[in-house]
Amino acid sequence: MSDLMREVNFKIERLPKALQEKFRELYANENGNEIVQYLSPNEIYLGDARQLLPQIEPNSIALSIWSPPYFVGKAYEAHLSFDDWQNLLKTVIHLHFRIIKPGGFLVINIADILVFRDPSMPGIQAEAVNRRRSPVTREDVLKAMADHPEYNRYQLAKLLKCSEQTIDRRLNGNNIRGGKYGPQTRVKIVGGLVEEWALSAGFYPYDRRIWVKDPAWENSRWASLSYRSVDEFEYLYFFWKPGITRFDRTRLSADEWRNWGSRGVWYIPSVRVNDDHEAKFPVEIPSRVIRLLTDPEEIVLDCFMGSGTTAVAAIRENRQYIGIEILEKYVNLARQRVAAEHHPAES
Repeated sequence: MSDLMREVNFKIERLPKALQEKFRELYANENGNEIVQYLSPNEIYLGDARQLLPQIEPNSIALSIWSPPYFVGKAYEAHLSFDDWQNLLKTVIHLHFRIIKPGGFLVINIADILVFRDPSMPGIQAEAVNRRRSPVTREDVLKAMADHPEYNRYQLAKLLKCSEQTIDRRLNGNNIRGGKYGPQTRVKIVGGLVEEWALSAGFYPYDRRIWVKDPAWENSRWASLSYRSVDEFEYLYFFWKPGITRFDRTRLSADEWRNWGSRGVWYIPSVRVNDDHEAKFPVEIPSRVIRLLTDPEEIVLDCFMGSGTTAVAAIRENRQYIGIEILEKYVNLARQRVAAEHHPAES
């Protein structure tokens, strides 16, 4: 029996049978006396999380907090299909079970997907009552058709000095959002997917927080001809690996517990200037989660490190960190931010 097996053995029989087998399989065949070169803490590694996560020491990560690609058309996710995206997240979540400490946490910051293209979805038909770009009415089209029954749509459009789409819209009420021939977009609720992947990996939903980012942006594309709300909040899903969780009220002050530690909604402004990375999140997000769930010197992981925000938060909270990032330019950026955090006078 390995040392890790002994460490978790007192909990195993209290787990569901299927999970007991997962724990035994996970820890019974560790490397024994074999020397393994695991990824060292306090470094940001260049590579794919799916290749590098297996190189992290088992049972060593107190908290993994990350924000994956959201599949909303950013440049760094352009190579992913929706199936690719699902496989990426599912695989990464499963690879975490081995490395998270029993009683530790996996926290995923993600929003519902607003640009999921679904060819099977009917075209969203809408009549723009107040903001029509063309003054042509349905009555105008019907009169022109009566006067010129031999005209097709294109000839009617030329006669009425409008587009053929306007003719179609007035006749059929199909002001199709996103274009008449393009696949429609729909809101994709991702919470259920993430929960399913976590449960199948052995994690259990523990909590969730809502991060409210900003008031509605005036230039939002969702604020025009749609009843869809402006995208101004995201979720933080907390998943727990079975084991003993250390609960320490002294990690936060009484005011911090009252103001955000025990609150389900966090009001934190988003990063307004994404000049060096497309999707920064504010350092306050990982800082709060780190303080809430970990102790000093424990290791915090971010396998989608991006610009280095989680590493900066870990340093400020006196925790160790491991970062993984697939793009070299962001690895360099994250390392620069870490260096500036350690030596602010030189930055």
